[in-house]
Amino acid sequence: MTSLIPLLASLVLGADPVYELEGNELKLPGPMVFATNSAKLKDESNSVLEHVKGYLEAKPYITLMRVEVHTDSMGVESANQKLSEERAAAVVEALVKKGIACDRLLATAFAGTKPIAANDTPEGRAANRRTVFANAALKGRPIGGMPVDGGGKVVPTTCTKPKP
Repeated sequence: MTSLIPLLASLVLGADPVYELEGNELKLPGPMVFATNSAKLKDESNSVLEHVKGYLEAKPYITLMRVEVHTDSMGVESANQKLSEERAAAVVEALVKKGIACDRLLATAFAGTKPIAANDTPEGRAANRRTVFANAALKGRPIGGMPVDGGGKVVPTTCTKPKP
């Protein structure tokens, strides 16, 4: 709730929105929400998409944002990877529909390879099912010399340019 206060205040008072980072990751006003076992975004995700759009519009020097989709480790690994890929592509496509340039977004899928909590409790699994928006390149250069994919699988989208 506390992360919503600056956003709500900026909307009510007409001030510029406040964007916070944790490392290179954009802090969000809430989670991205998908239909269960699906890449279909739920309406609750719209405020997050608008927040990301506003951030990228306010920060044109962020030339590449990595959209990371993570899952928990329940179920079949290959199915989790496929779901992660489909969701990453869906998020990128939704941002493009909102006017963000394709070349500023990189869809990456991690499935259950980077947990932030133990997968042995419902709360831990819920924490691991997440979408992260990470700054990957600044003025066309990878941030910190790190690979722009962050170690995830790059997912083809309609933004992906075919290789010659």
